[in-house]
Amino acid sequence: MSAAALRHRLAERGVDRVLLLLVPGAVFVALLFLYPFLYGLQLSFQPERGGPLANYERFFTDAYLRDTIWITLRLGLPAALVNVLASVPIAYRMRGRFRGKRLITTLLVVPITLGTVLTAEGLLQYLSPVGWFNKVLTGVGVLDEPVRLVHGYWGVLFSLVITGFPFAFLLTLSYLSGIDPSLERAAATLGATPRQRFRHITMPLLAPGLAVTFCLSFVLAFSVFPSAVMVGDPQGSTHVISIAAYNTAFRDFDYSMGSAVAMIMAVVMLLVIGLVLLWRSTLYRGATGGKG
Repeated sequence: MSAAALRHRLAERGVDRVLLLLVPGAVFVALLFLYPFLYGLQLSFQPERGGPLANYERFFTDAYLRDTIWITLRLGLPAALVNVLASVPIAYRMRGRFRGKRLITTLLVVPITLGTVLTAEGLLQYLSPVGWFNKVLTGVGVLDEPVRLVHGYWGVLFSLVITGFPFAFLLTLSYLSGIDPSLERAAATLGATPRQRFRHITMPLLAPGLAVTFCLSFVLAFSVFPSAVMVGDPQGSTHVISIAAYNTAFRDFDYSMGSAVAMIMAVVMLLVIGLVLLWRSTLYRGATGGKG
């Protein structure tokens, strides 16, 4: 049967043409992600020495490798929380018609366009011991000696917040824009204060969207690599799991171990996302009365 005849028969059965175009694309995307994952998974069970689980045993028995999970969580979770929570009041104020909304949105997107490397270079210029921040504070007598804000935990956290906040803000703004403002106006006519309207109407409708925003922000922060190297301490306080995977694969040339570390990294992310989505399933599910 020719392709044209097959499409005609499917069309007679009610199969939409758009669906016919989407199915091959979906299969291609699935293979694009599934093949590297499956290849890395089977490679992780082929260690240079020992049994199939030798790489995983080595990871969890080596404190230097095992601690990378906690170090990365200490960076990823706070960064995602700060980005999501900080985006709510700003997006809430800017939803609907707001003078200068396009300009502010454009300025907030600048860190995304600059990228992590340029952001890290900027942090080094401003927050390093010889940067402007320390020069001003020591010059006016607030500090006796420069405070260390880079090449450690705080430098990486600042970088993750700067680069991740615009992403979280745009998602939060889109969710808020989809909530029908007439719901709050109706509550106002019944005597609800602005705080009560936000707490009992807007926030319950926004919470499912915030859960998804947190998951995406967390994945972005948990996979931190260049910031941990440029403005962190890659061999110490910011020895994150992505650096461990890179070192074992490309410094020690142990690709099997590197794949195992990457698989553990994926499992940790999936566990956190699973817990958040489980919590999300208990929230309101349905239309918000607007675009969403």
